[in-house]
Amino acid sequence: MIASSLTAAPPDAGRQGNFAGSVTRLVAFAVDVGASWGIFTLGLAGINFAVNLVTGHQFKYQNWKWLALAAVIVWEFAYFAYQWSLGGKTIGMALLGIRVVATDGDPITPRHAVIRTAALPLSFLFFGLGFIGILLNKDRHALHDRLAKTAVVYSWDARAARLRWLAKQEPIAPV
Repeated sequence: MIASSLTAAPPDAGRQGNFAGSVTRLVAFAVDVGASWGIFTLGLAGINFAVNLVTGHQFKYQNWKWLALAAVIVWEFAYFAYQWSLGGKTIGMALLGIRVVATDGDPITPRHAVIRTAALPLSFLFFGLGFIGILLNKDRHALHDRLAKTAVVYSWDARAARLRWLAKQEPIAPV
């Protein structure tokens, strides 16, 4: 279970430490898929440009389907595992204000990140039934969260951030 300090927040403290909702997690994942594919595509374009510059020939990925599939798998694994192991969040998660923590509330370790990344495809098996726990359980764990002993929580308090921003505003001087 998540430590009580993460879930027991006063009503006016915002959502920080509460389990992240399904829509927030879905939008963050969609942003990550877009970001990872964009970066991967730019990398392929760079490789194609370099091969063309050195050899004068276009590199055709259609001739190397198995190599391309292996590159996509390795890239996606590295994209998610590396970011989760560094700070518990990916680009999409950072934009949506969520992060991955261990079930006891501590930051995740690289071991948690690798297990979570390796188990993520299992949640997609059988028409995405591994994600049903996000909708039905109080702790909002997907299958890959249960296997890695992690949870996804809100990581910033929007209300407090707004109040801090308002406090920094310069008062308008009378004319």
